[in-house]
Amino acid sequence: MNTKAEKVSLLCDMIAFAIVDGELHEREYMFLSIIAVELGISKEELNQLFHEEHRSEIIKSEFERIQQFYRLALLMHCDGVLHEREQIKIREIGINMGLNPFAMKRVLKAMEESPTSMVHPDFLLEVFQEQHN
Repeated sequence: MNTKAEKVSLLCDMIAFAIVDGELHEREYMFLSIIAVELGISKEELNQLFHEEHRSEIIKSEFERIQQFYRLALLMHCDGVLHEREQIKIREIGINMGLNPFAMKRVLKAMEESPTSMVHPDFLLEVFQEQHN
């Protein structure tokens, strides 16, 4: 991810996903704030993104698509409630990004079973790599 526009696009996609269940939980906002800092986006810019209409940019690198899928999955788990609308939407987003549905399902199941809702990065990459063979 090179340009600021790409970083803003990723954050906007996450914002749209965060409110798919009809509300923005405080922990979701805190998670978005952490991601914004990592992407070099100020808190003021982040807050402004909540009020702007946005069009997603296509993520070219498979690695970056996997990263974005995982960020969305973490966001989905951070409020402690797995809404059906979030589960449907994350699968839809993953398919639209060209990710393998079986790999996504394995990752989401592993996150659901994990006490921290996190998976090791090696596991994440391995699951998606298996689908290439």
